[in-house]
Amino acid sequence: MLDLRLYMAQRISALIMAPLTLGHIAVMIWAVQGGLSAGEILGRTQGSVFWFLFYGTFVAAVSVHAAIGLRVIVYEHVGISGKTLTALTWAVFAVLIAMGARAVWAVTAGAGGA
Repeated sequence: MLDLRLYMAQRISALIMAPLTLGHIAVMIWAVQGGLSAGEILGRTQGSVFWFLFYGTFVAAVSVHAAIGLRVIVYEHVGISGKTLTALTWAVFAVLIAMGARAVWAVTAGAGGA
């Protein structure tokens, strides 16, 4: 049953990531072609609830997706299983979500956020 839940969590996270990735790329292309500097981009994202939710959702989906994917790779190629594999999966997830949350906060919270 755990395998099915992990399979579904990874597929659902991929469904969430796909449009967010396309949206991010589209906005970055628009910003670069528009000649916006990094400072101008941050000026538009800081204090924005929309961008906080957009990138926060993206970070959560990526963290779930990557942790499960690395779990499968480690199981298949290294042979780790059981509680050790579960602990490793949670550790990877925790590191990714923490790093991502810090980045989202820095981009959306304002001048003193990082």
